[in-house]
Amino acid sequence: MSQPIAAADLAAFVRATGQKAGLSPGAADTLAEPLVLADMMGVHTHGTKLLAGYLRKLLADGYRPQGVPKVVREGPAWAVVDGDAALGQVGCTMAMRLAIAKAKQVGVATVSIRNTGHIGAAGYYALLAARAGCLGIVAGNDVPTVAAPGSRGPVFGSNPLAYAAPVPGGDPLLFDISTAAVAGGKVYAAVARGEPIPADWLIGDDGRPTTDGSLYPARAALAPMAGHKGYGFALLAELLSGVLSGGMVAAQVGHWMADPPEVPSRHSAGFVVVDVEAICDHETYAAAMSTIVRHVHEAPAVAGVERVLLPGEREWARHRAAEVAGIPLPTDVREKIAAAAALVGLQPPP
Repeated sequence: MSQPIAAADLAAFVRATGQKAGLSPGAADTLAEPLVLADMMGVHTHGTKLLAGYLRKLLADGYRPQGVPKVVREGPAWAVVDGDAALGQVGCTMAMRLAIAKAKQVGVATVSIRNTGHIGAAGYYALLAARAGCLGIVAGNDVPTVAAPGSRGPVFGSNPLAYAAPVPGGDPLLFDISTAAVAGGKVYAAVARGEPIPADWLIGDDGRPTTDGSLYPARAALAPMAGHKGYGFALLAELLSGVLSGGMVAAQVGHWMADPPEVPSRHSAGFVVVDVEAICDHETYAAAMSTIVRHVHEAPAVAGVERVLLPGEREWARHRAAEVAGIPLPTDVREKIAAAAALVGLQPPP
């Protein structure tokens, strides 16, 4: 780790690179917020490490810098959005805000988006719902990289599932997972650092587990999370995102990093939002959530563990530390930031 960087400085850098690549100031803000938030939370696989890849797509018009997502079908409690091949952060933020607005009117709403870019951290969009006093659920699809039970190659993407919920008087619950045993970025990072990988991360092209990370993705697929259970959730994510939106599914989805930069990836995502106070009055919800929080925190912990944590607690602690002391970025992230700066002729942040 090198000297920590202030979150404001990192966000300003992301905004500047985005505008250099053709984004409007508003779209550049929309890109910066989730990337910097992920780094502040220590989730570096989905932070500014992704920026250089996004800039390449923007500069080649694979992701349209001036793309405008638009509603193509809707009802009082649902909508389908075409992302206009814009950045996933732009399309998905618009779609989630639309789902929140509809849920505030009718209680529960769902919005799906097609033809968007790589969506990044799904949990960010769920967090937007929690900040608005709602329970938010997010699903997305991706190019197939994950095996199914019994397969000798990839069947679905490492399709993300995330949820967030408000906690009165505390940080929102925030849960964000890949339906693979591990995110592909973690395999790449381990290989780059020369580190071995666990035996349950990859399935070789013979259908058996392998610890050779260099085989991924040409001759190995990610293992599904918890076997058939992760496979089932990956399919659910595909239904909520690609199928309901009428977008690309499974192998129709492009590889946003490996495909030529001028080719759109046409990802899809789905958003389900519940307005908490439309379903449950504030006092009842606050009391029930307080009971849940206390129940988890009071669970007996093993030696060396202070207490059992709720989803998101560790990340919020890192976020608070980063607000005070800056964001400690790993070397591989710094290298990607330097590459992003070079793409648009800027200096990387100090």
